Amino acid sequence: MNKSTTDRSRAVWTLVITSVAAFMAALDNLVVTTALPSIRKGIGGELAELEWTVNAYTLTFAVLLMLGAALGDRFGRRRLFLVGLAVFTGASAAAALSSGIDELIAFRAVQGAGAAIMMPLTLTLLTAAVPPARRGVSLGIFSAVTGLAVAGGPLIGGSLTEHLSWQWIFWVNVPVGLLLLPVARLRLAESYAPDARLDIPGTLLVSGGLFGIVHGLVNANTDGWTSATVLTSLLVGAALVAGFVRHGFRAKRPMLPMRLFRSRAFLGINAASLLMFLGMFGAIFLLSQYLQAVLGYSPTEAGLRMLPWTGMPMLVAPIAGMLADRFGGRPVVVTGLALQAVGLALFAMVLGPDVPYTHQLPGLITGGVGMALYFAPAAGLVMSSVRPAEQGIASGTNNALREVGGALGIAVLATVFSSRGGYESAQSFTDGTVPAVWIGSGAVALAALVALLIPGRRTERTPGPGVADDAAGERIPVAV
Repeated sequence: MNKSTTDRSRAVWTLVITSVAAFMAALDNLVVTTALPSIRKGIGGELAELEWTVNAYTLTFAVLLMLGAALGDRFGRRRLFLVGLAVFTGASAAAALSSGIDELIAFRAVQGAGAAIMMPLTLTLLTAAVPPARRGVSLGIFSAVTGLAVAGGPLIGGSLTEHLSWQWIFWVNVPVGLLLLPVARLRLAESYAPDARLDIPGTLLVSGGLFGIVHGLVNANTDGWTSATVLTSLLVGAALVAGFVRHGFRAKRPMLPMRLFRSRAFLGINAASLLMFLGMFGAIFLLSQYLQAVLGYSPTEAGLRMLPWTGMPMLVAPIAGMLADRFGGRPVVVTGLALQAVGLALFAMVLGPDVPYTHQLPGLITGGVGMALYFAPAAGLVMSSVRPAEQGIASGTNNALREVGGALGIAVLATVFSSRGGYESAQSFTDGTVPAVWIGSGAVALAALVALLIPGRRTERTPGPGVADDAAGERIPVAV
């Protein structure tokens, strides 16, 4: 077998392995939401404890993402990917076997830790294995699978719970993980970041800061935004993140060099990603409940009716990847975010206690196409905005900001929902959902404007002696 065939085979295997692993990690963000009533019936728990079965995963996932990327750069990306996958698979089995709510929350936190080690390394491994000419399509497929997992979590969780039991939302990860482990060991190539070192002060600052912020956000809806616990968490978290930013400017070898944010590409795609997930996560969290609580659909029926939205990435994202290869990522991302904002706005305009499904379709289809157009080139923009040696931490940074955006979206939109409506009646639920979805639409529209910061594709040029173009298109000095 010649080298070209071997490289092509390795690229295909890497795409399959990383896409399946990312699907599992992204799926578990929202897969529990539609199973909460069954979990409460099966093993008990108050409302706040049930919410923590979702939040424990989000919390450890967001807090440890950048550490997971840094460990992979230092000790080997394939090696740490396998460690994260093994932890995630084992914790999934333990969660399924939980006999009490406290056990379930603890194992959900361990699940999140495994996902945090595994998830940022998927993009790094995939980018290293796929040649630049084919990278857009590959990242489009990868992003389509990830987007489908995020949007399809309520459907998959509801279907497994309705037709089997709530434990199967965790059991389903186990055979997939056990199959992936030996395949990944044999098919993935090992890689390291050149001269990578662990930044202990930076790790402590960012982990503590993200913990404080996410902890405050996920408790805001139950404890109140002005409670001492929430305010203390947010203020301490913000102070630690500020310390991390200062450290990134002053340290010789920081975990996240703040100079990366001088690149308009890196700044634009990360800010847009945070806003996109803020609007999308919050909207999905409420709309999946709206279809059940107001329109009376079962979890499976609700999920099927959301397929024009949730299933669209599988159809459109590979095409969007090719468009990004041809025209550049910025116009595709901006168009996708704009369509996603329009889709949410169309949904908010027709929401009511008895709205026909045909009236929901324009918003579902428009939002689905927009989500697909965003996910396809976004990963490529993140990875191409930095040098190859910095791609691991860039992936971890982007994933961490997405998770923080998702937690913020659920907290903010749930607070708006509670202040304007509630669960008392179909009309009350609708009254709370409409303004919340409008805010979600506004957040995604703002993301489209922020994405305009990303530089457009430039005409290639040959740099003079002593300089080279870095991944963001900026001139840097090199040894000659």
